[in-house]
This record gives sequence, structure tokens and C-alpha cells, in this order.
Amino acid sequence: MSEVILGIHPTRMELLALRKRRDIAERGRDLLREKLDALMIEFFESVRNISALRERSHALLEEAYALFIETQMIHGSAKLEQLSIGVEDRFDLEAETRNVIGVTLPDMQLKVSPLKSAPYNLLATSARLDDATMKMAETLKAIAELSSAEAATRKLAEAIASTKRRVNSLECIIIPRVLGSIRYIQMHLEEREREDFFRLKRIKSRMEKQARAA
Repeated sequence: MSEVILGIHPTRMELLALRKRRDIAERGRDLLREKLDALMIEFFESVRNISALRERSHALLEEAYALFIETQMIHGSAKLEQLSIGVEDRFDLEAETRNVIGVTLPDMQLKVSPLKSAPYNLLATSARLDDATMKMAETLKAIAELSSAEAATRKLAEAIASTKRRVNSLECIIIPRVLGSIRYIQMHLEEREREDFFRLKRIKSRMEKQARAA
């Protein structure tokens, strides 16, 4: 109780101020609980999304590597390396953000620019190389989407931990202290009222004795 009453003035004004503070703290706790529930729903949805994206990315990588291995067997490593030198860079990673329940999440997308011309001599290469190139572009898009989802999930996890700390602080520290201070002031005021009552009773009794004596 000594921690509660430290710096507390047991007055009715202080009691009203503490009750307002209690109401604000409880309202803030309830809002944070709602936010925490919404964040948890978003987090588990994001985790499920990551699992699906990871499986898709792995499957596309396997397909792309298998196609490039076949292409390598057809053209040879030296030929493929020579063809890759003249290919223009047409990949651009766009990093944006989106707001979910007050949390800013990264949103990355890989944009593939259309080719201005054929990246290599189509007559001198096989259709397998075309398939491998298109499959790898599709794979890179999936990997970028997976990276974005993983980064967003980490942000959500951090927001959940921070919100939990705030809820616990309100529930376990701030609100109990305020309630303890309210109880202390109420007890002090009730004690003062009892003392005032008995004092008035004694004064009344004394006045009645004086009146009878007169």
C-alpha cells in the first residue's frame, strides 16, 4: 500500500482524477486487446500464406533448374554463358508498404519489363532455352513475393510482441496501481467521514447537555 499512496493526496478531486485515469486505462487496454486479436489473425493468415508461397517457389525453382540442365546438355555451358552476356536487365524490384491495423508492412513485387527484342538468336537456340528463361522469370517473381510475405510476418510478430507488452503493462502495473490508489483514497475519505460523524455527534450531545442544564 505504501507504493500506492506515495505522492497521492487523499482528496475527492484526486479520487475523481484517478477514476478518469482508470477508465482511460481500461478503455486503452480493451482497444489494445482488440488490436492484438486482429494482429494474431493477420499473423496466422500470413504464416499460412508463406507456407503456400514457399512450396510454390521451391517447385518453380526445381522446374527452372531442370529446364536449364536440359538446355545446358543441348547447348553446352560455354554457349549458355555467351548467350547470357547480351541479355538486357529487365527485372525491377518495387518496394512499397501497406498499412494493416496500424502496422506498416513491406510489400515487394518484381516487375518484369517486356523485351524490346529477342534476348538471343532464336534460330540458333532451342525452345528449351525459351522455356527455361520464362520459368526462371516466373520463379523470381514467386521468390520476391515470398520474401515480401516473410518480411511482413516478421513485422507482424514484432507488433504482436509490442502490443502484448503494452497490454501486460496496463493489466499488471498501471491499472492495479490506480485501483489501489482509489481504494486508499476511498478508505481515507470513509475514515474521515466516520471521524466527522462522531465529532458532530459529540458536539450535539454536549450541546444537548448544556441546553438541559440551562
